[in-house]
Amino acid sequence: MTKSKAFIQPLDRIAIALMLLLSVVIGLIILQGDVVTARVREFTWQNQQIGAEDNSFTLTFSRPMEVKSVEDNLKIEPPLAGKFSWAGRRMVYTLITPAPYGTNYKVQLQGAKDKFAEQEGKNRVIQPFTGSFRTRDRVILYIGTDKEEQGRLVLYNLTQEQKRVLTPKDLIVIDFESFPDGEKILFSARAANNQDLLSAKLYTVTTGVSAKSGQKAESEGKVDLTLDSKDYQNLKFDLSPDGQTIVIQRGNKTNPGDFGLWFMPAITDGSAEKPTPKRLKSQPGGDFMVTPDSKAVAVAQGQGAAILPLQGDASKPLDFLPQFGLVQAFSKDGSQAAMVKFNTDYTRDLFLVTNQGVQKQLLKTTGSILSCQFDIASPTLYCLLTQLVSKEQYIEQPYVVAIDLKTGQQKPLLVLPPAQRNVQMSLSADGLGLLFDQVVPQTNTTASLPANTLKTDDGDVIATSSLWLMPLLPIADAATVEIRPEQLPLAGFHPRWLP
Repeated sequence: MTKSKAFIQPLDRIAIALMLLLSVVIGLIILQGDVVTARVREFTWQNQQIGAEDNSFTLTFSRPMEVKSVEDNLKIEPPLAGKFSWAGRRMVYTLITPAPYGTNYKVQLQGAKDKFAEQEGKNRVIQPFTGSFRTRDRVILYIGTDKEEQGRLVLYNLTQEQKRVLTPKDLIVIDFESFPDGEKILFSARAANNQDLLSAKLYTVTTGVSAKSGQKAESEGKVDLTLDSKDYQNLKFDLSPDGQTIVIQRGNKTNPGDFGLWFMPAITDGSAEKPTPKRLKSQPGGDFMVTPDSKAVAVAQGQGAAILPLQGDASKPLDFLPQFGLVQAFSKDGSQAAMVKFNTDYTRDLFLVTNQGVQKQLLKTTGSILSCQFDIASPTLYCLLTQLVSKEQYIEQPYVVAIDLKTGQQKPLLVLPPAQRNVQMSLSADGLGLLFDQVVPQTNTTASLPANTLKTDDGDVIATSSLWLMPLLPIADAATVEIRPEQLPLAGFHPRWLP
C-alpha cells in the first residue's frame, strides 16, 4: 500500500504564512489609526515660466486640509498679493496684480494641518513643500538709430542685459507689433535703397524668445514675407490680440479712390502657402484698432467711431458712436474703451466708455491725445498728451499723465520739452514700467538724403533718439514718492515691451 501525500504542500504553507503576517500588519495599522501624512501632490506652476496673462496657480493635496492653517502658512518669496479659493482638496491662489517680470519665485508650505487631525486629537501636519517658478524676462523692442542698427529692429533683454538685432540691413523698419507669445514680430518695412514709404511690405521675424517653459525657442532673425506691395500700398496695420488676424489699411496704386481696410490670417504655422488678404466691405475710414475679442475692428468713420465685424457684412456696424471720432485704447477684457471727442473749439475730450453704456469724461486738452494704455494691474489709464503753449506758432508740449478710473484723479508723471512732440510710449505687461523715446530731429537737412534716412511720422528727419524707462507706482504711492525716468544705454525710437 502506497504512502499518501501530505495534505498541505510547501507552497501552500508559505502562502498561509504570508496571509497571517499581512493580517497582523493590517491589524496594527487599524489599531494605530490613519497615519498617512498629508502632502502636496501637484503645483501647477512648478518650474514654469509665467506671464501677465497667468493669474492663478493651484495646489492639490493628498488629503483634505484645514483651510486656515494652509492659508496662514503659505509663503511666496518675493511676496505676491492674492486671494484664496477652495474646491475639495484643491486650493487656488489668484494674484491681485500680475507678477513682476524678471523675477524668480519660491512657494513654501509647512505647518499646515490635516483637516481631521484635530477631531482625532492628533497634531498631524503636512509634509514640508517647496516649489518654484519664474516670470518672463523684461524685454523691449525698438528701431535702432545708431550705425549698424539704423532702421533695424532691435531686441534688448533688460533682465540679462543682452542685445539682438533681428532684421537685416537691407530693410528699414517702419512699424511693428508683437505676437501674443512674443516669439514673433509682425513688422512693416521698405527696402533700404528705396525712400518711398508707400512701398512698405509686411514681414514676420522670430525673436529667439520662448514663452513656454522647457521649450527651445526658434533662433532669432528668421524673416518671412507676409504681404507684398505689388498692386496695393500697405499704409497701416494692426495685429489682433489673439495673433490670428492682421487688419491692413491699403490703397490701390493705380486708383486712388480704391482705399480701405483689408484683413488676412496671420502666418503662425510655418506654412509655405501665403494667405490672401480680403477686403472689408465697408466705407473707407481713418485710424483703426482690432477689438480685444479679435472679432471686430473699431474705425474712425464719417463723424463717429464704428465697430465693424471681421466676418460677415461689415457694411452693417455692430455699433456706432457718433459723438466720438477715435478709439485710443481698449481694456484687455473689452469692457472699457478710451475714446476721443473732437470739439468745435479745436479742443479734445478724453472719455471712458463702458459696455454698460457709461460715458465718463476724463480730461480736456487744447493739444492732442497721442496715445493711451489701460493698466491690467490697476484701474489706471496712462495717456500721452500735448498741451498747446503757443497759438501763434502752434507749439505743443507733450506730457504723460496717469488717471485713476475710479476717482478720476490725475497724476502728471512727466513733462517733456515742446520740441519733443514725436514721443511714443509703451506700458509694460506687468504695469511696472513705462518706456518712451526722445527723438532729436536733424536741423540742417539737405535737398538730397540717403535712401536709408529715418523719419518720424510727421516727416522730420531723425538725427538720433534716446530711450527712457520710468518705474511706475500706484497713483496713491506716486503722490508721496518722486519718480524719475532713467535713460537707457540704447539709441533708438518707437520702443515697445515684449508681452
